[in-house]
Amino acid sequence: MSATGETGTIETAPQDAAAAQPQGVANRRQRFGQGFLDSISGGWAERPDDAVSQRPQAAFAADRRRAVSAAFPGRRIVVPAGSLKQRSNDTDYPFRPHSAFAHLTGWENDSEPGSVLVLDPDGSAHTATLYFRERADRTTPEFYADAAIGEFWIGPRPSLGAVAADLGLATAHIDAFTATDDDLTVGVDDDLTRFVSELRLVKDAFEIEQLRLAVRVTADGFDDIIRELPRATAHARGERVVEGVFHQRARSDGNGEGYDTIAASGPHACYLHWTRNDGEVVPGDLILVDAGVEVDTFYTADITRTLPVSGRFTPVQRRVYEAVREAADAAFAAARPGARFREVHEAAMTVIAARVAEWGLLPVSADEALDADRGGHHRRYMVHGTSHHLGIDVHDCAQARREMYYDGILEPGMVFTIEPGLYFQIDDVTVPEEYRGIGVRIEDDILMTGDGPVNLSADIPRTADDVEAWMTRLSR
Repeated sequence: MSATGETGTIETAPQDAAAAQPQGVANRRQRFGQGFLDSISGGWAERPDDAVSQRPQAAFAADRRRAVSAAFPGRRIVVPAGSLKQRSNDTDYPFRPHSAFAHLTGWENDSEPGSVLVLDPDGSAHTATLYFRERADRTTPEFYADAAIGEFWIGPRPSLGAVAADLGLATAHIDAFTATDDDLTVGVDDDLTRFVSELRLVKDAFEIEQLRLAVRVTADGFDDIIRELPRATAHARGERVVEGVFHQRARSDGNGEGYDTIAASGPHACYLHWTRNDGEVVPGDLILVDAGVEVDTFYTADITRTLPVSGRFTPVQRRVYEAVREAADAAFAAARPGARFREVHEAAMTVIAARVAEWGLLPVSADEALDADRGGHHRRYMVHGTSHHLGIDVHDCAQARREMYYDGILEPGMVFTIEPGLYFQIDDVTVPEEYRGIGVRIEDDILMTGDGPVNLSADIPRTADDVEAWMTRLSR
């Protein structure tokens, strides 16, 4: 039979009733009748032309692939995107490809589960091919019967030709991909996994642009939080309100959050990774918000601000806050091209040790506490590191060698956080009662340039005075 669409005639084929039944849980499937099967493939307009222009990141991704090719001459390299992961029963988490796959293809939040990038040896270089499951023709049962990949269920899927033009890559159907015993596979081969992680230590111009964008949207999210603090204080789980306000900005102006938002009010601010966010937001307390928007290309900001819920710091809160800011400023001053990454942390910890010693919280002097072997007393109040690399992952380059990361040399193009803190837990009897339950962290995203560090998030108020003025302005 044939059916006429809006722009032409599409020939249809009769459907086999057994093969074309819905895929899924048997106890709630509804069978398709023959009338449906006879007509479902017809009556559709012609698909639009697949011709697209190449996306900006395609050229940068090609440069990254050339670097991988040069590092592994003569070896077949396989970079899987990964597959959907089950959340519960028959629902999955939103798909996010492996970071190396996104980095080396430029195919990000619109990529297909199960895709594979392959670099085949070709003389002294490699030929790249992207394998994935092309969209199904509407004459096939997959179109309407498969809830996992059918376009009737999940919307349009890309064609091989469109993706090839978009990414500047040769494409082929996933059925044509065959793994071999000699493949070097990201996630399996340690040397390759380490290399593609270290490749991201220095960002290119496209990555830096995306990180700037992520910071700008995140700044808007922090403004939103301040405006909605009255609603948060009125709710029994005000931390969830804060989380939800930021989520709305992240989803409307970005791809989502780059990591689970920490909205930690009062004593919860002393728990470094508090993501339950089920507590009250009480005037007079501080709320520590650690949040970052991930843009569509997966690059994410990672910013923390600690806000006085009532709009003004108490004297003790201000004392702790300004000590943390002093540590952040010292770390920023230590960050310079040619310095070692660990020197940033050491500069922050020098200030932290000095301040807690000055307040009488240490059993030893600040210098004794800073002794690498016999000291560390001050770390009771700041157990975490001061910095990590930032990019397509919030903790980017995680498989890099220690000598390239913690002991590595800072270079122009690196992007990293500076995030000192002080945390005096509510039941810590080593500190005076006035400090207990105060947690402060200030975190900024830093770009290293040839002229020194640039604080990408500097426009988000940082000093105690500026934070109070910010809150007053947005609360009117």
